[in-house]
Amino acid sequence: MYKKLISQIDKEQMPEHIAIIMDGNGRWAEKNSKNRIKGHKEGVKAVRRIVETAVEIDLNYLTVYAFSTENWRRSKHEVNYLLKLIMNSLIDEIDELTKNNVNIRFIGSQQEIEKRYNKKVIETCKRSWNNNGLHLNVAMNYGGRRELIESFQKIANNIQTGEIDIDEISEKMVSDSLYTAGMPDPDLVIRTSGEERLSNFLIWQTAYSEFWFTKTLWPDFSRKEFIKSILDFQKRKRRFGAR
Repeated sequence: MYKKLISQIDKEQMPEHIAIIMDGNGRWAEKNSKNRIKGHKEGVKAVRRIVETAVEIDLNYLTVYAFSTENWRRSKHEVNYLLKLIMNSLIDEIDELTKNNVNIRFIGSQQEIEKRYNKKVIETCKRSWNNNGLHLNVAMNYGGRRELIESFQKIANNIQTGEIDIDEISEKMVSDSLYTAGMPDPDLVIRTSGEERLSNFLIWQTAYSEFWFTKTLWPDFSRKEFIKSILDFQKRKRRFGAR
């Protein structure tokens, strides 16, 4: 069924960058009388099928919210499992991602994360960095407010060293100092599970993004629904404040 939907996509009106807040793993587990760990495992399967679909439709950028700075508040057992699951999934999938011309990067703060973990992530992702197909960003230990603070710190340091003058600060300068430097802002933000908020995700970059909300829990999010979100996006008129 989703193949027929793909044929309806207007390639001239494709979003260049889609960002997804993958919400509902825990509720999926509760709904299906499973523990939270099972919910996260099913969530990984959903990531895989959406990435595969993104490759199929020639999407340029996809950013998924994998682990937030607020997620450290969860139980130590769940946090440790999530970190291990994310790493193992990356290692398991890197060959297939590279084969499909996917360029994968982790974006977020390096605070709290062990140096060995960060090093392993970078070493693994580097294997894909010559690819020029889908750019897949995994937002890991990511928080929009922290991203802005780190951006402002970089700019302030450049002012102190005399590299720039305070009057030179611009929107482009801020954008160029974010984790997403060099990437287009998201055209479309998808959030699953019925919640309708950003939850500290890409708060600078989503100033003019379109939003698409669904009550579907992330592990149940299908290729079909993903394509439907794009078709809905293509019906919208984006004015960017012009009229």
